[in-house]
Formats: sequence, structure tokens, C-alpha cells
Amino acid sequence: MRKQIFYVILLFVLQISASFAQNKPKYIFYMIGDGMGLNQVHIAESYQAALENRNTVFPLTFTKFPFSTFATSFSLSHGVTDSAAAGTALAVGHKTKNGVIGMDSSRTETYKSIAYFAKEQGMKVGITTSVSIDHATPASFYANQADRNMYYEIGQDLIKSGFHFFGGAGFLSPEKTYKKEAAPSLFPQFEKAGYTLAYGLKEYKKIANTADKVILMADKGTPAEALTYAIDRKPEELTLQQITASAIQTLQKDNDKGFFLMVEGGKIDWACHSNDGATAIQETKDFDAAVAEAFRFYAQHPEETLILVTADHETGGMVLGNGSSTLQLSRIQHQKVSQGVLSNKISDLRKATPNASWDVVKQLLEENTGLWKSVKISETEEKEIKEAYNRSFVQHQNETEKSLYAIDDRIAALAVKALNRAASISWASGNHSAAYIPIYAIGQGADLFHQKMDNIDIPHKIAEAAGLPMVSQAAATR
Repeated sequence: MRKQIFYVILLFVLQISASFAQNKPKYIFYMIGDGMGLNQVHIAESYQAALENRNTVFPLTFTKFPFSTFATSFSLSHGVTDSAAAGTALAVGHKTKNGVIGMDSSRTETYKSIAYFAKEQGMKVGITTSVSIDHATPASFYANQADRNMYYEIGQDLIKSGFHFFGGAGFLSPEKTYKKEAAPSLFPQFEKAGYTLAYGLKEYKKIANTADKVILMADKGTPAEALTYAIDRKPEELTLQQITASAIQTLQKDNDKGFFLMVEGGKIDWACHSNDGATAIQETKDFDAAVAEAFRFYAQHPEETLILVTADHETGGMVLGNGSSTLQLSRIQHQKVSQGVLSNKISDLRKATPNASWDVVKQLLEENTGLWKSVKISETEEKEIKEAYNRSFVQHQNETEKSLYAIDDRIAALAVKALNRAASISWASGNHSAAYIPIYAIGQGADLFHQKMDNIDIPHKIAEAAGLPMVSQAAATR
């Protein structure tokens, strides 16, 4: 009788073990909003409600996921991380110092990212972004370099990775090394390594059914630095959602082992560096559209998929609310272009009409930001903008405002600043902050994300869910 009970218990345990084994995700989406803190998410949700004059929030795709928490993001060297150290933490599960890609702080030991562990288990791997493919966050998943600015060397690491899909705007230094020395172009090297290069969605569609390994970039003639901001984008221009869908198509083709796909919404960070609230909101929504693409795949494979959404850090110290208890977020809808494009419009006007009148410049600002026409600003703010106009169009002193990724016209920067204030948006700085980063999860293994974490815990939890050997490494470099 005891033997029978023993075998019944043993059978039960084996069945439970088999059940857990079967519930490991076969498809993993690791989605990172660069610069997307909790408040960037909150403002995007609040803005949608404000457009309908509702005092509530309209959830994004990923904020409806059943599991959510938050994490710290400090690096090994600083309380406020940069994207290289943060990307490394999210990719390899180890802290390093700011500026380093996939290596320890001494820049001597290399770390293996979770993407490589997935590949070793037979999964296909994709790395995608809305900025350049060799930028810090995507690079952290396939490269090991002492400096995030070693773009040519990062490109060579891409070849070594053998991953099946890369997508983004392009490459920043395909023909010059970190030391600014001329070097053989990376593109023929990519092709020699078996990659099919596609410039734009039309080219991708032509090769999608036949290409084994793909590098999808923006159309030729467009900037390699990043895709166009969502607020400025033309219908024919490549989007992060399209890159995500293309990655899924390539990774799923002739594949019964599953895949690992990293998706970065890189320009949330860029907009926040410029303290451009309207553009940041649209970039967050654009990133959510890419998440929605992954969610559509999840809906077809709910028992085999894990989607994890997080951020590398927060940028700008963004806050919804600047004194009054009444929020006026709907006013931000009057901004029609990014601060960068507004700067270009002012520059074009200056070239065409160097002595343009204040009324002409004011009308340009009205048309693109709604100031004066739809949104009142204070006398102090108008005086400040008009003084910048006088220096620019009367005294011909071209003043600028510099952020990490842009040098904008001061008139444009002051106009956007005034609109932000009127729309209840505040900023602490033009740089990163140490604010908590959000985490949202759905699918197999999502229940592991239910308590406060540090950023290095995230890849280890994904590996634990997927049964990747990375889980056996100690997440101890705090």
C-alpha cells in the first residue's frame, strides 16, 4: 500500500514538473522604452483622457498587463546611469560603469547577454530599435566594447553575434574606427556574413520570404541616427511597429525553437533630453504601438509567449503637474511638430527673410504650437521669446539651446517650454534621473515580476522563466 502511495505521489510530482517544463516561454519579447520613467507612461495615458476632457487615464497596451512593478537603475559608478551601463544591466544582469557596453568596470572582462543564452538554446534572436542599431541599448545585447562610442567596433560585434534579425535607422560610423581611422565599410562585411540588407519596408517585403538573416534599416537618404519622430513622421517613413512586425516575420520563419526579440523605443529619451513634452508623449505612444504588435502575437500564442516591458532609465525628471490642482494637458495637442522641426522652420525663415517681423515669427509659432491663438502665455514668457526674436532677427545673433541629441533654436525651445508650462508639464533637467523604472509583464513567467527589483534582476528573471542557463549566474554585482 505504501509503495502504491509512493508511486501515486511520484507520478503527481512528475506531472507537475512536466507541466512547469511545458510552460516555459518559447517566444520572448524584451521591450525597452529608453528614458521612459513612470511619469512618461502616466502622462501618455493622461493625455489620451484629456483629449476627451476626462479626468482619468486611458491605459496603454502594456499598462493593462496583469503583472507590474518597478526597479532601480543606478550604475556601478553613478547614482544616475547612462544608457550604456543601463543597457548592459538589462542585457547581461551585471552592473558596470557609465559608458561601457557589455563589459565590467575595468573594461577587461566581457559579459554574455541573455540574447546569446537564448541563441545557445536554439532560439533565433532579433535586436531592434528606433535609433541607430549600434546605439548603446541595442548594442548591449550583442556587443562587448569599452566605450559606447566605438560604433565601428560595435558593428563588427554584430557580425560575430550571428543573430538573425537587426532593425533600426542605420549605423553611425560604418567606415571609420573609434580612432577616426578609415576602415573597410561594414555593409559588405554584413553581406559576407550572410545578412540581407533591406532599406525601408518595401525592400524588406521583397526579401522577407527568402532571406535567412536580415538587417532592416530606414530608406536610403534618410538619417542613420534615428527614425523620424512620430509627431513629424510622414506616412511612407519606417516605424518601430513595422520593424517589430518584420522581426517577428523573419524570426518565426522556418523556426520550431522559438525566438528572443529585443525592441527599443529609443527616441522617448531624445525628446525628454530636449524637454519636449508633446514629442515625448507621441514617442511613448509609438513605442506602445510596437508593444501592441507583440501583444497581437501573444494573443495567438498565449501559452508560449512572455512579453516584458521596461525602461533603461528615466530622462528629464518629467512630472505631470506644476502648481495648480487643475491639469491642462489637452493644450499640448496644439504642438504640431517636434522642437527640432520647429527649429528648422525658424532657421528656414531666417534664411529666406533675415529681417522677418515679430508678427511673422509669432504667426509661425502660433501655427505650430498654438501659443497666443489657442494657449495663453504669461507676459514674462512672451517677453523672453520676443527678446530671443530681437537677438535672432534684428541683431542677427543665432542663439541655440543644446541637449544631448539636438542643438535647437532658442526661440523654438522657449516656445515649447511655454507650452509645456501651460499644459502642466514640468522638467527637473535635460539629463537622466535616478527615478524608478517601470516593469510590465504578461504571459508565461510574468508572475516572476511582482516585487521591487533592481535592473540587473530583470534579465535573470526572464532567464529563469525561460529556463536559460543564465539563471545560474549570480546577480551579485550590485
